[in-house]
Amino acid sequence: MADESESTAVSGADDDGRAEKTKADKPKKKQRPFWQELPILIGIAAVITALVVNFIGRPYVIPSQSMEPTLHGCAGCTGDRIYVEKLSYYFGDPQPGDVVVFVGPTSSWNDTYRSTRSTNTVVRGIQNGLSFFGLVPPDENDLVKRVIAIGGQTVQCCDAEGRVMVDGKPLDETYIEAGRNNPFNPAMPNIPFNQGGRAFGPVKVPEGNLWVMGDNRRESRDSRYHQEDEFDGTVPVSDVRGKAVFKIWPPSRIGPIRSQDPQTN
Repeated sequence: MADESESTAVSGADDDGRAEKTKADKPKKKQRPFWQELPILIGIAAVITALVVNFIGRPYVIPSQSMEPTLHGCAGCTGDRIYVEKLSYYFGDPQPGDVVVFVGPTSSWNDTYRSTRSTNTVVRGIQNGLSFFGLVPPDENDLVKRVIAIGGQTVQCCDAEGRVMVDGKPLDETYIEAGRNNPFNPAMPNIPFNQGGRAFGPVKVPEGNLWVMGDNRRESRDSRYHQEDEFDGTVPVSDVRGKAVFKIWPPSRIGPIRSQDPQTN
């Protein structure tokens, strides 16, 4: 019995030794140098960036003063850089009060737009590639305005106090500064917006479209100016790029962009 026990013990020791030797003989996995891993990391980061920019949101620059004081912009100055998210409109359409970025839907919106792309084919290709990753603006006429009325509603101006009305009810537009609206004379309420007054409409907004206006009414070429086009000045929801939610630059103006529904008064 003792011999068997000793034999078993020796056998077990031999097995343990062989196992340890096998582990010791197994070559260790060699770690890649950082310079070899760097392209992989860059590729992963590029894919993630492209997914975020094209499906979640991207930054835009405000080039005009049409949304003052909510958003700042003018020729030759540092315009606000805003973040525009896309997720909200995957689950529903824009609502009154939303500040939206959209591409000019018809030629009347785009008549003054000039592409910023190079005429050189190679350079233009590089610019388009960088745009895909959010490093260069898209080659399109992107505009920013506030939604005033949605499909099925009727919009016009003005009531006895010079206010825009939707479905016959005046709007409470607290985001408009007095000096940034067109003048209004109660004695002559029907002076058109483009002749020194405020009057326009009525316009019935088609289903699936939006009536949009700038907060700076005196300096905004918005839906009022495009009533002769095929959409009666409205913007198809399909042309909306997203909802402006945050000012990310310059540092002095960083902060949220709030939706203020003017129809809830």
